[in-house]
Amino acid sequence: MTIATTNPATGEILETFEPHDSAEVQRRIAHACDAAHALRDRTFTERTRWMHATADVLEADVERAAEMITVEMGKPIRQSRAEVLKCIKSIRFYADNAESFLAPEELADPSTVSAAAAGTVWQPLGVVLAVMPWNYPLWQVIRFAAPALMAGNTVLLKHAPNVPRAALYLDELFTKGGFPVGALRSLLVDPKDVAAVIEDRRVKAVTLTGSVPAGSAVATTAGRHIKKAVLELGGSDPFIVMPSADLAAASAVAVAARVSNNGQSCIAGKRFIVHTDVYDEFVGLFVDKMNQLVVGDPMDESTDVGPLATESGRADIIGLVDDAVSKGAQLLTGGSAPDRPGWYYSPTVLAELTDDMRIVLEETFGPVASLYRVGGRDEAVRIANQTTFGLSSSVWSNDDAEREWFIRNLDAGAVFLNGMTVSYPELPFGGIKDSGYGRELAAAGMREFCNLKTVWKA
Repeated sequence: MTIATTNPATGEILETFEPHDSAEVQRRIAHACDAAHALRDRTFTERTRWMHATADVLEADVERAAEMITVEMGKPIRQSRAEVLKCIKSIRFYADNAESFLAPEELADPSTVSAAAAGTVWQPLGVVLAVMPWNYPLWQVIRFAAPALMAGNTVLLKHAPNVPRAALYLDELFTKGGFPVGALRSLLVDPKDVAAVIEDRRVKAVTLTGSVPAGSAVATTAGRHIKKAVLELGGSDPFIVMPSADLAAASAVAVAARVSNNGQSCIAGKRFIVHTDVYDEFVGLFVDKMNQLVVGDPMDESTDVGPLATESGRADIIGLVDDAVSKGAQLLTGGSAPDRPGWYYSPTVLAELTDDMRIVLEETFGPVASLYRVGGRDEAVRIANQTTFGLSSSVWSNDDAEREWFIRNLDAGAVFLNGMTVSYPELPFGGIKDSGYGRELAAAGMREFCNLKTVWKA
């Protein structure tokens, strides 16, 4: 495996990194273990001070961090900057709310359990391994690491091999804020080495954001060793538009949802399921807006869509689109890779899809939208729920009864009404079915890697 920073806008390898050998991996696990013992005994007041200091460090470094993200994985610079700012917000959110999220609870009437006092306390598990993807190189890590550290856990980070600069940046970030050395340690290792880290008795749990095969492998190893796992495995989110919707707003948000992060977002709207009464009008607006997008250098502030992060990722998109077109899909716009250096793919819209096309059930990780015409809400939900994924969903309707019906019937971890799915530190995030299990963010995400301990006093 090559660990390297390769600029996806040019295909140029900028820097390569030597993987950590087994001795270095053991040294870093020991660092994380030592830091876990130290953090466990620190107060929330101390951790809060360090966490706010970490946010200050990142805030002073917004531009450099944003440029690092764009160079490593191709996100337009405006979006990279927004990612860093979102990280800062989340860090401060957990600094301010962690103590209340993990506050002890007392039983109102302990005599019911024959006690003078009884209740529960939350305590950290210890060292947690985080296996993270490249599409949000800082945010995906921060949204787990900030609550984990505030709870008193420490983090071993196995980041994607194409974002090593981000991995090493995170390796130092929290230490600069005052956390003990080892509070977050990055491991530059091959995916095949992950199982051995999970198996190490010093590692108490694991979280992964990535593909279904990767999640299955991690969960299998964790299960064999009776260790907690949280999995976020992507999605093929439906974006449903009903006759009462504001079509101008829906079409604008649909474009933003589909091409955000160059289309490489697990919670992006990917399948646009539109009622026949408004289908033609919506499609006209949607395709027109897709055609207006600026595809270009991700370092240019005016760029809307940059390159895909990897050459193999673009090959996957080409394969899905070509398969659909060969089987009769209607290509409304796009469908080609521009003749230029880098791993670009033009914003694409497909219609007239049939069940024998791969794109109907597989996740589309690029700027490609799938359109479906439906006659009513039952057909809309049938198509929305037909994939194996269940991460999030978006419903556009101004009919209150209809919106409640969709909330009840969509198989997803979230439903966004008249808006684009976005992750917020204030709200739990996660999915069902092949999109994984467990939750990140909010109080629920923080508690995933804590021991809920019952305390009974005579």
